[in-house]
Amino acid sequence: MTKIAIIEDDPTISQMYRMKFEADGFDVQMADNGRTGVEVVKNFQPDVILLDIQMPEMNGAEALKLIRAEESSKLTPVIVLTNLGEEEAPSEMRSLGIESYIVKANYTPRQVVARVKEIVED
Repeated sequence: MTKIAIIEDDPTISQMYRMKFEADGFDVQMADNGRTGVEVVKNFQPDVILLDIQMPEMNGAEALKLIRAEESSKLTPVIVLTNLGEEEAPSEMRSLGIESYIVKANYTPRQVVARVKEIVED
């Protein structure tokens, strides 16, 4: 079973994605801020990480730095899922290696699941 970590502070959005991914057979763990997200990634060791940028306690860029610092998650595919336009995202996110940059408003949950499946199947 493919494992996915959803690091997203909006409970409505994270629950929507959780239901969609679980319906498609994924094992899902969630975190509602960057700090908790880093712990989830460390303990759960997901196959893919969905990461929001704007979150309380620790933003997505800070969380990604810590995730990439861990040997076990150095190469884990990360999809940034945000409402910030790509040009508004912290520049260091690109250098930390992300698989995709998805603006939430432009993609349905079904399209996000399809993108994750493409990444996992590569």
